[in-house]
Amino acid sequence: MGFPSRHELNPPLRDLPQYPITPSPHHPITPSPPHSPTPLFYLASRGHHADIGGITPGSMPPYSTSVEQEGVLLDNVKLVDQGHFQEVEIRKLLSSDPYPARNPDQNIADLQAQIAANKRGVQELQRITHHYGLEVVQAYMGHVQANATAAVQKVIAGLQNGQFTYPMDDGSVIQVRITVDRRARTAHIDFTGTSPQQNTNLNAPLAIGQAVVLYVFRTLVDDEIPLNAGCMTPLTLTIPEGSMLNPHYPAAVVAGNVETSQAIANALYGALGVMAAAQGTMNNFTFGDDQHQYYETICGGSGAGADFDGTDAIQTHMTNSRLTDPEVLEWRFPVLVEEFALRPNSGGQGKHRGGNGVLRRIQFRQGMTAAILSGHRVVPPFGLAGGEPGQVGQNWVVRRDGTVETLEGKGEVQMQPGDTFVVATPGGGGYGPNRPHSTTQNYP
Repeated sequence: MGFPSRHELNPPLRDLPQYPITPSPHHPITPSPPHSPTPLFYLASRGHHADIGGITPGSMPPYSTSVEQEGVLLDNVKLVDQGHFQEVEIRKLLSSDPYPARNPDQNIADLQAQIAANKRGVQELQRITHHYGLEVVQAYMGHVQANATAAVQKVIAGLQNGQFTYPMDDGSVIQVRITVDRRARTAHIDFTGTSPQQNTNLNAPLAIGQAVVLYVFRTLVDDEIPLNAGCMTPLTLTIPEGSMLNPHYPAAVVAGNVETSQAIANALYGALGVMAAAQGTMNNFTFGDDQHQYYETICGGSGAGADFDGTDAIQTHMTNSRLTDPEVLEWRFPVLVEEFALRPNSGGQGKHRGGNGVLRRIQFRQGMTAAILSGHRVVPPFGLAGGEPGQVGQNWVVRRDGTVETLEGKGEVQMQPGDTFVVATPGGGGYGPNRPHSTTQNYP
């Protein structure tokens, strides 16, 4: 489970760990050089597959209670062996699960693309190694990490101790305390007090919390440095085992990566006192049937800080995806994008205002299952230093006859031709007082 060790990989092969309780989902791994008895480097390519099975199309079920319901589990499966792509074996695994992948052909094509990316990475590593020599390349890899360590230590020297309690829509809580040792230029990030493992899918594997801490402290560094493990050297983490941030198998975790990760980021910024909450959700919208599967995340408002406003309609923090162009979406899927616009006055007011969320309306031209997995539909994104919170998000369906059905943060619904699914995303929190109030705009 997790990343294979040097002794577990027999090159040349590529390994496929896609086991979300463990550290490395969706990463085909290639040892390099491919014919060396001892790998000197590992390359990994991350890919988000549109569907890997599970109880709903798009593999983002709102109501999963175990990881088996969220897609096919692959535990360090050999993807390429001795130069041969193990397509027959992979197809069998994708198709034999209790909740099999709905489009194995697409999965196979995506995996082959990731293999090609790893192959290109091997070629580039070989090129620079041949040009500069192995000792020089390895030395500079060490220099890059040491520089990142020094950059984070510089940031730590200017930080204060802090703590934050972050309530979630379902009543669970993320608790974080940051203790700074300025003399040693180290920080301890302690999540003790966080809610225990949940019977929902908001549990986040341990690697998620580690990744968010890495991200947050990297964003505090002004220098242009590549993101790398050296950023973590001055940081120690305490994430209690059995909590919702370090769950036991077979906990459901599909929302941990996309929703709880956002909450962790906001909580850390709140504890550090540097920025109000961003929208705090990815607004995961999926739809599909046996023929079509589609998944998107929807932007919202970012949080304001001491000397800047939040940004409207932007993907924040732990998201790394962009929306499909409307023309492409409508060409490939039987839907119409009725509206995609700013949501006025949804950002929190303050000396610096939070960014506005958006309003997105998708009309269906044939019957499909649609699902939403979202947060901050109950608890608003917090403001800081007297700034006001952003508005909560809303989800609803407008049926062809005009009937409106309000959905909660998590929902699954059968869409019929002419029905419209609407998502209003949250705004970011404001920072500081002083600006006049604006009128709250509620939907529908």
